[in-house]
Formats: sequence, structure tokens, C-alpha cells
Amino acid sequence: MKDNKNRVSSFFKPLFGLLHDQYINYVPSYGNSFFFTIGIYLLEVFVILGITGIIMLIFGPYWWDLNPAGVFLRSIHLWAAEAFVTLLFLHVVVNFSTSAFKKKKLVWIIGSILLLLVFLEFAFGLGVEGGLISQWNDKAGADLWNGMGLGFWVNPLNQGAVLGWHVAIVPIILLSLIFLHYSLVRKKGLSLPYRKDIPYKMVKADHAKMYRRMIYILVIIILFAVVFSSPYIPPLTISQVANQSPNTVAVTLLQEFNYSSGTATYFDTINPYTFNTRNVYVLNPYATYVNLTGSKNQAEPLFSESASQQSADFADAYTYFENNGSVTAGINSTNPMISMISSLVQMAKSGVYQSTVQSESASGLDQTYVLRFLYDTGALSKVASKYGLRTAQYGMLKVGAPPWSIEYWLAPYNLLEVETANIPWWSDLENGLVAFLIFLIFMFLPFIPYLNEVPDRLKLYKLFWNRYTNPEMRKKKKKR
Repeated sequence: MKDNKNRVSSFFKPLFGLLHDQYINYVPSYGNSFFFTIGIYLLEVFVILGITGIIMLIFGPYWWDLNPAGVFLRSIHLWAAEAFVTLLFLHVVVNFSTSAFKKKKLVWIIGSILLLLVFLEFAFGLGVEGGLISQWNDKAGADLWNGMGLGFWVNPLNQGAVLGWHVAIVPIILLSLIFLHYSLVRKKGLSLPYRKDIPYKMVKADHAKMYRRMIYILVIIILFAVVFSSPYIPPLTISQVANQSPNTVAVTLLQEFNYSSGTATYFDTINPYTFNTRNVYVLNPYATYVNLTGSKNQAEPLFSESASQQSADFADAYTYFENNGSVTAGINSTNPMISMISSLVQMAKSGVYQSTVQSESASGLDQTYVLRFLYDTGALSKVASKYGLRTAQYGMLKVGAPPWSIEYWLAPYNLLEVETANIPWWSDLENGLVAFLIFLIFMFLPFIPYLNEVPDRLKLYKLFWNRYTNPEMRKKKKKR
């Protein structure tokens, strides 16, 4: 037995040796405190996110949304993500307060980019969760990307693309920058005090204490996952809307037909929704309906009419459905427009309409057509209001329905959205530019005169260089 243990130990010895080679072995006397070892805990949580994410990817959305084991793992993933952002913020605060950026400008810049990427990764993660929260976040996110002129390249309504961003593109960039960030820190060591009145001496790094804290963090994440399970609200479907409010769907179909819907008239810096709403939402699904049911094709007599007669039929149909005309009776109407729209509403009630519209997308994961139609009906906004997800309700902060399920770091941006909502010429582009400008100031803080002196002038270093974190300062106080 002992020989077997020795063989196993010798087999993994090179790996352990490689791991030990990455250690920072000597640190300033305050370097063993929690605040100055946050970087390694971030790496730990990143690994937890990677492992849980891979398992979820293997089993798929139905498993992580509905299976008890999947929901538990998704909860761990969520709280690990919350822990990662919180620890990262604390890491930034420590380095800002101690003016660590003065001597490690490149490390600060890389860390700033990491912070931005983490925000994006969290947002993309919400977009692929699969429920109502995903639907609303995808719609809101699409407006932001479109407003900034990037909607052609980043479309949150396409969950296949978002999944690619979330599980591959952003994580690979993150991992590369984390490695570079840590390598620079390891090469130069932890930041030494820039002030002469902060005593310190170099001591051996307490790796055992660090590992104990890593265990504590893992336990806390698991406990939060057990007590505060990741919320799941089922997605809204066109079938639900059609059964609850058939005339709303009918009116929306008419708006898609004459290009007056929100999607058809969409404009937010650029318009990535260049598809023909008449074809996607009316003519193509109706052709499928005719083929499935063998019904008379009412589109043929409609398009054989004169333009003035078509306009009259459309106006009559709009009035009919606006006044809650019967969809069932409308199928047999002599007005071809009423008959065609009524047939589509019946199709929507059965669920076939949504699957037909979805099948028109190049990818089964591209929800653009479905989500844009749901938004055009107004139903998606109503349900979002019910759960407090609208911008005016500070819904950008919410990861789910429970009050504890929030992205607190988005509060400043949500406030900006609320305060500028009534400015006619102000849009998502301006909000995005303000946020980007603040990010640039943050990233290049080490190079900005006066501003880079703020932490020292406010004596923020006392928050983390004190007798509780630095043994040398305790000794100094005792001597007095």
C-alpha cells in the first residue's frame, strides 16, 4: 500500500513542483492578511466557475433549469459569479486605496480590462440562463449594443452567439489576461508601501492560511447556493400571449404586415433588424398554416386586389381586432385580411406559430424573431414590469425575482439610464459613451495628475495598512 502511495506521489510530483514554482514565497509583513491575498481567491473562484460551467454545458439548459441537481449547480455558478465580482471590486479598492497603481501601471491597466470583461461575462451568462430574466436582459442588452453601433457584431437575442461569447471568447481572453496579470505580480512581488511611515519587513508567505481561506470561500458559496437558490422564471411564449390576449397578437400581426411595429420601425443609432417583418411574421407562417391545414390561401385574393381595396381591408381588420372581434369567427370572414390574421392567431395559440417563426432563423438558438415579436405585442414589457425588471424599476440590477438576487454594481449605470430617460436627444449611445469615458479614466488613472493623488490625500491607505493587517505596525504601537 505504501509503495502504491509513493508511486502516485512520484507520478504527480512534477505537477506539484510546477504549481509550487508559481508561488509568491516572500511578501511584506501585511501580505498575509486577507486583503492582500484576494488575487488567489479570485483564481479559485474562476476555477469553480469553469468547472460548474463545463458541467452545465455538458447537460444543457433543460438540466440546469429544471433538474434539482442542475438547479443546485446553477446556483453554485451564480453565487461563484457574485463572489468573483465582489472579490474583484474589493481587490480594486485595496489597490486603489494603497496607490499600488503608481508603481505597477501595466498591472493596473490589465486589471481594469479584466474588470470590464467580467461585467460582460456576467451579462452574457444571464443571457443564456433560459428563462424570462434571460429574455428581458437579452432584449435590453440588444438595445444597448445597437445604441452603441455594435449590434451587428454582438446580438444578445442570438443565444447561440451569446453562448459562444460566454463559454469561449471572453473566458479565453480572461484566462490569458489573468495569467499575464499574475505573472507580472509574481515577478515584481506585492506592492511595497510608497510611504516611509508604513513599517514592514519581508516575511514568508503563509500558504496554509491562504488555503484555509479558500476552503471558507468555497463553503460560503455552497451555503449561499443552498439557502438562496438561483431563481428561474419560465420564459414567456407567443402561445401564452395568444391564449391570454388573442386580439393583441392579431393587432401586432397587422402592424408587422404594414411595417408599423416596433421592430419594423426600430432605429437606435443603427438598425440591425433589417428583415422583412411582413414575410417573417405573416406571409411565411401563413404559408405553413395553409400547407398544414389544407385551408384556402387567403393571401392570394388579398394580393390580387387593388391597392385601395387592400388598404380598406387592412383598415377594417384593424378596427375589427381593436374592438375585440372574435378570432374564431374571423377565420371565415369574407375579408381576406381578417381571415388570414385570425388563422395565424389560432396557429399561435397552439404553439406552432412560434416554432415556425423560430425555424426561419439560421440557428435554432437565435431568438431574434421570437423575442422581437413578443416585445412588439407589449406582453414582454408587462411581465417585466410585474417582476420589477424595467429600467425605471432599477431592473438592471436584478438577476431574478427575489430581492437578494441583484447585480449591485450596475446601480450607477441604471441611475444614469433613469435620469436621462426624459432627455429627447439622449439615447443608449450617450449612456454608453459616458460609461466608456469613466472606464478610460479608471484605466488610465495612474497617468492622470492630481486624480492619481486622491487616495493618498484622503489617507485611504489607513483602511488596509493598519495594526490589524500589519504586524509591524502593532509592534510600533506597543513600543510607544
